Amino acid sequence: MPNINGTKTLTEWLTLLLGVVILLVGLIFVIMGADLAMLGGSVYYVICGIVLVASGVFMVMGRTLGAFLYLGALAYTWVWSLWEVGVSPIDLLPRAFGPTILGILVVLTIPVLRRLESRRTLRGAV
Repeated sequence: MPNINGTKTLTEWLTLLLGVVILLVGLIFVIMGADLAMLGGSVYYVICGIVLVASGVFMVMGRTLGAFLYLGALAYTWVWSLWEVGVSPIDLLPRAFGPTILGILVVLTIPVLRRLESRRTLRGAV
C-alpha cells in the first residue's frame, strides 16, 4: 500500500529498479548483439534485447505487460539455449541461469505491477 502522502512503497521501488536493470541489459544485448550478428553470429541477442528493452520500459511504467514480455523472452532464451547446446547442464548454466533468476524476480513483481496498474486506472477514472 502507498504511504499516506502517496509515495511508493519499497516493493514498488524495487519493482521499478528491476525494470531499469532489465532495460539496461536489453540495451547491452541489442548493441553487442548487433555487432555479433554483423560478424555472422546469432541474431538471438538482438531479438531478445529488443524484447527486454520493451519489457523494462513497461515495468518502469508499472505495467504487467513488462513482466509477461520478460517471461516470453525467458522462454525464447531456453528454446535457443537448448537448440544451441542441447541438454548438457554445464553448457546450459551460463546461458540460462542468470535470465532464470531474473525471471523468478519478475514473477514475484507481478502482484506489485498489477497493484500499480489498477491504482493508475482508478486515478484516471476520477
